[in-house]
Amino acid sequence: MASDTKATDPLEVLRQQCLARGAAGIKGLARTFRIMDDDGSKSLDLQEFIKGLEDYGVVVSREEARQIFILCDKDGSGTINFDEFLENLRPPMSSARISVIGQAFKKLDRTGDGVVTVEDLRGVYNGSQHPKYKSGEWTEEQVFLTFLSSFESPNDKDGKVTQEEFINYYSGVSASIDSDGHFVTMMQNAWKL
Repeated sequence: MASDTKATDPLEVLRQQCLARGAAGIKGLARTFRIMDDDGSKSLDLQEFIKGLEDYGVVVSREEARQIFILCDKDGSGTINFDEFLENLRPPMSSARISVIGQAFKKLDRTGDGVVTVEDLRGVYNGSQHPKYKSGEWTEEQVFLTFLSSFESPNDKDGKVTQEEFINYYSGVSASIDSDGHFVTMMQNAWKL
């Protein structure tokens, strides 16, 4: 019976439609919203929100969209912040998954300041085998920045990856892996933990 309840929760319906597009489905919706944010405020009003959902091609009624909007509009301002919306949309993860993601982030964050930068990557990530580095098109720093950009929020590419951005990235990956054990093993192998 619990799965029937989830299927009628508008936020869960939207989450499932995004995840059906693969690990980057939620990121794609964020990109659509960023494009619609004409004034650069990183927030949307109800009409912009509904239009963004339609443009992305998700199927929710106007009433369901309104319910999701109200849920995400924590302060009742009539607008929702991108990051708050994405945080609500991101599927919940088990403590085992969050723990292994934290271990990987800690390994990358060599300075321990809570932000991964190009300097943190030196000695941890080898960019010398990247095809564009080998061909002379890119410097090692460009390889590092490209690597970092895959983890960053779509609307905040600054060459620095926060732990929240790292978790957001892996929550999309996590959503496509059913077993905690498989996810943990994948993370341990990928980051040599």
